Amino acid sequence: MSTAPAARMDSARPVGAEALRDAIRQNGNKRSRDLADMLGVAEAALLAAQVGAAVVRIAAAPDRLIPAVQSLGEVMALTRNGSCVHERVGRYEEWHPGDHAAMVLGAEIDLRIFPAHWVHGFALTGKRPSLQIFDAAGDAVHKLHLREGSDRAAFDRLVAALALEDQSDTLALAPRAAADPARANPDRAEELRARWARLTDTHQFLGLTRKLKMNRLGAYRTVGAPMAEPLAPGAVTDLLHGAALAGVDLMLFVGNPGCIQIHGGPVEKIVPTGPWINVLDPRFNLHLRADHIAEVWRVEKPTRHGPALSVEAFDAEGRLILQVFGKRGEGLPAWEALARSLPSPGVVS
Repeated sequence: MSTAPAARMDSARPVGAEALRDAIRQNGNKRSRDLADMLGVAEAALLAAQVGAAVVRIAAAPDRLIPAVQSLGEVMALTRNGSCVHERVGRYEEWHPGDHAAMVLGAEIDLRIFPAHWVHGFALTGKRPSLQIFDAAGDAVHKLHLREGSDRAAFDRLVAALALEDQSDTLALAPRAAADPARANPDRAEELRARWARLTDTHQFLGLTRKLKMNRLGAYRTVGAPMAEPLAPGAVTDLLHGAALAGVDLMLFVGNPGCIQIHGGPVEKIVPTGPWINVLDPRFNLHLRADHIAEVWRVEKPTRHGPALSVEAFDAEGRLILQVFGKRGEGLPAWEALARSLPSPGVVS
C-alpha cells in the first residue's frame, strides 16, 4: 500500500520504456503504484513499458468494457485515491450506461463511473490477471482482479476482443490536474443556508455549490452548524471502530474523478497498521492513511426521504478522501447515534 502520489516528472520529459523495464526488473517485489511513485512517473507508463506477452493494451471505454466484465463471475473490484483504497469482492451486475455518468448496480459491487476519465486500459495476463484503467494523466481510475473462482476463459476472450491495434510501449500523458482547494464564500452564507434547506436530493448539492461559486469543502466551511460541523481528524477511525462494535451498517464511498466505489453493509475487523487504518473483512477491505486526514465534517442535507447524515474526510489540499453514510433501513437510528457521538476538534477520543 503506497502513500499519496509523489511529484511526477513532467510528461514532456518521460522516462524511456527501456529504462522503466530496467527499473521493474531491479524492483521486482514492489507494487506498480509504489514503484511509479518512487520513480516519479505515472503508473500507466510502467504498464505500457511492459506491453507484450503479459500486458495488453485494451479499450478503456466503460460501454465496451463493463458488459464484457459481467461474464467473468466473481472478481475483486478496486478503486482508490491518494489516501484510501477500497476493495470489494463480488460480481459486476446491472450496467446503466451514460455519456457523463454511468453506474454498476450490484449486490456487492456498486460503482459510479465518469467515462471521460477512462482513457488508458491494460489487461495483465500473467499469474495475477487483472484489468486496469487509468485517466489521461496515467493515474489509476479502477482495477479488477480475478479470483480463484473467476472465469479465466471469459477473461481471455475479453482481452482478445478489446485488444487495441496500438500495442506501443509508451503513452502520451496529460499533466495531472491540480487539487481544488476549499473555495468558501462567506458573503453568500445566508443564501447558501436558504438554498441548502430546500434540497430534496443529495445529488443537487454540487449544482448548488457551483451556482454559488464554491466547492464541497468551501460550502461546509461557509454554511455552519447544524448543516456542517467540523470533527476531530481521528473521528473516522472512531467511526470505524464504533460501527464494528455496534454492528452498524454503513454506505462507504471512496473515489477519484473517474470512479466512485461503494460498500454497503457492516465493517467487522478493524486493524491499525502504522499510519494505516484497515478494514479486513472477507469480502471488503479498506486501507485508509489516517495521517492524511486534515479535516473531517459531519454533514446533514435534507432529502425527500428525510435527512441524509454523512461523515466526510479531506486531505490537507482539500481533496475528498471518503464519505460515510448510514445504510437505509432499520439501522439508520444507530448510524445517527454513532455519527453524532464523534468528537469535535480539540477533543481527545
